[in-house]
Amino acid sequence: MADQPTLDMDIDVVTARVLLPLALPGAYDYAVPDDLDVRPGDFVRVPLGPREVTGVVWDALPEGVEAKPVDPKKLKAIVSRFDAPPMPDVLRKFVDWVAAYTLSPPGAVLRLAMRVPQALEPAPTVTGYRLSGAEPQRATPQRQRVLEVLRETGPQLARPAREIAEMAGVGTGVVSGLVKAGALEVVEMPGERAFSEPDGDIEGPQLSDAQSSAAHDLGAHVGNGFSATLLDGVTGAGKTEVYFEAVATALRQGKQVLVMLPEIALTPQLLKRFETRFGAPPAPWHSDLNQKERRRIWRGVAEGRARVIVGARSALFLPYTDLGLIVVDEEHESAFKQEEGVIYNARDMAVARASLGDIPIVLASATPSLETVVNVQRGRYQRLVLPERHGAAELPDVTAIDLRADAPERGRWLSQSLVTAIVDTLEAGNQAMLFLNRRGYAPLTLCRTCGHRFECPNCDAWLVEHRFRKELQCHHCGTRAPTPYECPECQSENSLAACGPGVERIAEEAAERFPEARLSVLSSDHLHGPAATQEAVGQITRQEVDLIVGTQVVAKGHNFPNLTLVGVVDADLGLTGGDLRAAERTYQLLHQVSGRAGRGEKPGRVILQTYMPHHKVMQALVAGDRDQFLQQEAQEREDAGMPPYGRLVSLILSAPELPQATEVARQLARAVPAAEGVRVLGPAPAPIALLRGRHRVRFLIKTTRDFQVQKYVRAWLAQVKLPNAVRLAVDVDPQSFL
Repeated sequence: MADQPTLDMDIDVVTARVLLPLALPGAYDYAVPDDLDVRPGDFVRVPLGPREVTGVVWDALPEGVEAKPVDPKKLKAIVSRFDAPPMPDVLRKFVDWVAAYTLSPPGAVLRLAMRVPQALEPAPTVTGYRLSGAEPQRATPQRQRVLEVLRETGPQLARPAREIAEMAGVGTGVVSGLVKAGALEVVEMPGERAFSEPDGDIEGPQLSDAQSSAAHDLGAHVGNGFSATLLDGVTGAGKTEVYFEAVATALRQGKQVLVMLPEIALTPQLLKRFETRFGAPPAPWHSDLNQKERRRIWRGVAEGRARVIVGARSALFLPYTDLGLIVVDEEHESAFKQEEGVIYNARDMAVARASLGDIPIVLASATPSLETVVNVQRGRYQRLVLPERHGAAELPDVTAIDLRADAPERGRWLSQSLVTAIVDTLEAGNQAMLFLNRRGYAPLTLCRTCGHRFECPNCDAWLVEHRFRKELQCHHCGTRAPTPYECPECQSENSLAACGPGVERIAEEAAERFPEARLSVLSSDHLHGPAATQEAVGQITRQEVDLIVGTQVVAKGHNFPNLTLVGVVDADLGLTGGDLRAAERTYQLLHQVSGRAGRGEKPGRVILQTYMPHHKVMQALVAGDRDQFLQQEAQEREDAGMPPYGRLVSLILSAPELPQATEVARQLARAVPAAEGVRVLGPAPAPIALLRGRHRVRFLIKTTRDFQVQKYVRAWLAQVKLPNAVRLAVDVDPQSFL
């Protein structure tokens, strides 16, 4: 560690508050050495105990305010300041806002914005060479080729020696000889790829009247302060091309743009469409990027060189210098909710970020969340509607098969009606899809002899069989074990039975029933990263696949022109379990996967296999009446005082031993403050009472919409000190109740 600057006891000390990316309650005071000029937003190195850490100057003394005498012995001094763009004011405000809303330590939120520490260091450089204007005394044919190539391709453009040699078809020694002869001069050049510049003036595709009207309205908001607009269009309506027009407007104004996607699997397709529309790709931001690329993009955003970012929820915390537009695509998706660490909904935080930055935000979806619909009804959001598919495409016909009347054969999962429809589709030269939102081969494995069920040792969950990998896996903690040949309880051989279907089991049945069909399985177990997803989607688009078997990976964002039939194997999956949003999520998912059918010129058809054909979700899908479903769902929520008409906060205590969590839960229960308009439910075991080896106890706080729940929870939690072994997770506006 560097030596600490010494401070004179007789002088006034200028101090700065520095926020560290740690789960600490707030910023710490540090002394500012005389030879160091720091301002709010600067990244600095400061001592913390025996080590040095990187933080951000969160505030400083305002101009005109004199420093107060401080005992220097009580303060440590800032060690150094990074030569990096400061964190913008709006991002610091956003960090504070998110921390206050989610009841998280500000430093924990700051960590979301500081995940690329390498980006604070100066950019790496490489040695390049360009023409100096002098001619070499000895001009060999190889030297002449190098000089001619450089004259033709840009005499002032510097290039690495290897690139010059490859262009001229010579060895690198020829380049070195020209440097020694004075014909080439040495130039230090950036060691990272430059960002391509998207062109907002490139004319887009021909839009329909409805699309043009919506695009004009969205573009009018850019540069005119904060606004929130729901772009509500049926699947295949061309929502992407419409919001691209708003992106074009922002680019013409020299602004940066953020397009948020719920999953990285959707990234490659949008990147390709963006490049086609604007002549250059945007910068992607997701967890699959390597550190070198993450550094390049973070720094490019901070310096304003990266104009458009397409990314997952973490892209919200990048240091934009002049953000002019945010788009949240598939805004209804639960994947926008971060469930660990700082627990936040990126869609809602994106609205807050737009408000703090005084910029417009577009929320796009074919199945908008009830929260967004209610915000439209309350006048907080505007709404633009695209009621029809673009071009000749029409919405698919949806029918429900009652499995009580048309049951599959024993040991099989496809009804005869669905099998017949697939045969007809394939014989017509079209593509079909079977959808089941359950990974693996079977969700449960048991012993026929003794009834033993294979459970995760760390979670209250069954181990899912993955027959292709010959292993059992927990989808909560990732625990894996080879599939045994005998029962570990009774040692019976060949007694293990798979119960229920996963997507791999459906693929197995499909391969048996349709042996001539070229089959592709699409799930997160088979697609590792955006590149694999892009290749699989490309095979389908090129009609190298006849029958697709997939999970929710295929449910949204993809356009398969020759896909005319979608069969949902278990439409009821997700409707049970007591989840507040079970019906809404099931409707959204099934509507989205149904929207994959008939997106080209050929009409589409959707078949839902269900044991509950009269359920409101099935009735709404068959009738194509989304608004009636939302109205019914809203009425039930309002009657129960549930979101979006009330508020919920979940508190989950976890500990290695159940008595530890239970004791703290009792202390919290005794300390519950009395307040009008609030009800505290619990403590009770969480639905998954054991997760990753930790026992979990939950409180659920239910309040009226206008109740200041953060203030209430903060005061409540301040009354109980948590032991080191016990963790507390606070989830404001929970999406999951597991």
